[in-house]
Amino acid sequence: MAPPFIVDIHTHVYPPSYMNMLRSRKTVPYIHDPPSNATPRLIILASDDDPSIPLDQRGRPVDSSYSDINAKLSFMRQHGINSSVISLANPWLDFLEPEEAQVWAERINNDLEATCARVNQAADPTGTSALHDKETLFAFGALPLSAPSPDVVVNEIKRLKILPHLRGVIMGTSGLGKGLDDARLDPIWAALQETGSMLFLHPHYGLPDEAFGGSDATNRYGHVLPLALGFPLETTIAVTRMLLSGVFDRFPQLQILLAHSGGTLPFLAGRIESCILHERKFVANGGDVPGPQRSVWDILKTNIYLDAVVYSTAGLNAAVTASGGTDRLLFGTDHPFFPPLESKDEKWASVTTNYKAIHAAFDTDNDAVTAVLGGNAARILNLK
Repeated sequence: MAPPFIVDIHTHVYPPSYMNMLRSRKTVPYIHDPPSNATPRLIILASDDDPSIPLDQRGRPVDSSYSDINAKLSFMRQHGINSSVISLANPWLDFLEPEEAQVWAERINNDLEATCARVNQAADPTGTSALHDKETLFAFGALPLSAPSPDVVVNEIKRLKILPHLRGVIMGTSGLGKGLDDARLDPIWAALQETGSMLFLHPHYGLPDEAFGGSDATNRYGHVLPLALGFPLETTIAVTRMLLSGVFDRFPQLQILLAHSGGTLPFLAGRIESCILHERKFVANGGDVPGPQRSVWDILKTNIYLDAVVYSTAGLNAAVTASGGTDRLLFGTDHPFFPPLESKDEKWASVTTNYKAIHAAFDTDNDAVTAVLGGNAARILNLK
């Protein structure tokens, strides 16, 4: 039996133009190049920019795997991945000055398109090869969310739709700076719905340091608390705010792919629904706030897709139960984050753990395994 077609829909790239922009900055986010040709450091969170930490030790190292597309292709070959949908990693373009946002969004999205076109042309010069033959790339574009007007963002969404290798957009949970229940986002939701563009929603800012014990905890435990707990809760809170504000009522065809299997949303959906049904402020219970008209369960089954970056069968089972089946679950790796700590040549535990979890969760259903590993992504994102 032929091996399944495998698609990685959660895999990041910092294009060279983005790296150069970060190198030109002195405030978060920025890249610091230590002396003696040491690995550059990405200072991405405010907590990383602690003056008490030597500059050469702040943030995280960013080697060639972050920006060299050949390193991406090598990683794909090493782990049997046929196609990847690459996207800019956090913090995207949220930090840009308004007058710079459109220019940089167009430049970086054009870079992504050109990279995908070059790789795919080299993989299949005649356009006749099978999908399994060589590694191919598609992309989620970045949005100029700090632009002076939402119209700039809307125009970029429409422009991306006609680029041959773009398959949607990636966006953080802060939106225009006030969260995803901000009414100013309505034109953006409308554009995504109108164009049928997939929104890959990814966390970045996590929760305040105080939620984890302040900076002392950060010094003791590094990034464990913000990454393991802050990111998933950030996603859960962001989507719940969208639900409560009626975004899914106003834009019922909106399609969103949630990073990290939706955070804790699949597990907490029943609790969220119960609290909504009992909230006295909502009109349904005699209050004066409209409240959501659709249930969490309906939205999970019609508007939301989940990646499989959850590292356990328990997490996958929750995701599948919440979404009503395996047809809305998509494999991902979160490359180049969480690399091996010993040898760069070894397989990444962050990837093999997800492979094992998928096979363990659906070991009696080969069709489900095939769908989650790549079939769903190929169908949903039209990866031809």
